[in-house]
Amino acid sequence: MASTDILILSNGPGEISTWVRPVVKALRGTETGLLDSSQARISVVLSPCANASGREAKMARSLPEVDRVQGPEHFFSFLLTGQTADRWTWHPQGVVLFLGGDQIYPVIIGRRLGYRTVIYAEWDARWHRWIDRFGCMTTQIVKAAPAPYRAKCQVIGDLMADVRSDAEGMQTVRDRLGLKPNHDLIGLMPGSKKNKLSVGLPFCLGVAEAMHRLRPQTQFVIPVAPMLSLAALAQFANATQNPDIQLFEGAATAELMEPAAPLPRLRTPNGIDVLLWQVHPAYDVMSQMQFCITTVGANTAELGSLGVPMMVLLPTQKLEVMKAWDGIPGLLANLPLVGDSLAKAINRLVLRQIYRDGKLFAWPNIWAQREVVPERIGPLKPAAVAAEVVDYLAHPSTLATMRQDLRSVRGEAGAAAKLAAIVVEELQSGC
Repeated sequence: MASTDILILSNGPGEISTWVRPVVKALRGTETGLLDSSQARISVVLSPCANASGREAKMARSLPEVDRVQGPEHFFSFLLTGQTADRWTWHPQGVVLFLGGDQIYPVIIGRRLGYRTVIYAEWDARWHRWIDRFGCMTTQIVKAAPAPYRAKCQVIGDLMADVRSDAEGMQTVRDRLGLKPNHDLIGLMPGSKKNKLSVGLPFCLGVAEAMHRLRPQTQFVIPVAPMLSLAALAQFANATQNPDIQLFEGAATAELMEPAAPLPRLRTPNGIDVLLWQVHPAYDVMSQMQFCITTVGANTAELGSLGVPMMVLLPTQKLEVMKAWDGIPGLLANLPLVGDSLAKAINRLVLRQIYRDGKLFAWPNIWAQREVVPERIGPLKPAAVAAEVVDYLAHPSTLATMRQDLRSVRGEAGAAAKLAAIVVEELQSGC
């Protein structure tokens, strides 16, 4: 194969870690035949992302398979002019591969460069007429495509599923956590913003204490949100700084222990340590959790993608916490001064609808249109949640079924190799 270019368009930290990383490994693998940069140069161009941590370009440059990277600050200039900040040159043949951002980007850039175009379609596929190939996560995406363009679509599975099968990564994570072979790793995801953390963190700490009493071989970890400092997190576990701790019978306080080996941690008065994982994205540690206790939000989608059994909690002792609704209810709930009062009223109506219609909140349940993972809503108590989670852990077959259901909603592993094969086919067709 003559020298060619593979231009990967991506954006956020999750896409770099779970989409770009496995795909570039597959592109350089022996099955595709793209063994070195003399045959195919891999470039990554990042677009701006609302969830960006600012480290995306550094993450992409750390991938040994990638030859060059442009950060998001130069993206729109490249989109409009076709010229990168460093004046990159391009081979006559190539492929633009979409792995995050807006699906219109490969249409524009592919036409400007005269390259074939490939999109990884996680939930939907767009611009069918102008894109050459689609690697689709599920058959539903193919069925939704207009009939004349379905031949362009191929079901390849879930790119994020490849993170689950990284055995080397699993051992590295367990070593960093200092886990013993018989330890259960339990994730706690109490939220990332003040209105959730003030309730979620002391509640989860209370669950950890109650669980440890029932099942001493448990180890707990919180994947810390990227923009949240450990000191800021610890304030929500301090009774003098967080009055919401008093809302819950059995909620726990904790003290930040930093520095500490192997990781910093929150330590409860009863000596229970909750490790704090600051690597972002946290998919490596999330994929090794036996179970996760989480609030509602995008984290349920990430856990579902990784096949992690979970329990999704929505305590109602402080109704104004929930302000993440779409449309007009969300705007009203976030108004200054009156937002809390409106949020309480809105949430009472929403709870009434939940109990009447069986509304689902966790993303895996929304995808499946049934309760794949348990949702617990109401005046919850940490001890009751702990007992239920311990019961799940005592029944491995139930957990195995939950994992399988989560994976069936998304897709199986092996998508990176299939997507790489599509890219190679498009490179060869353009030569």
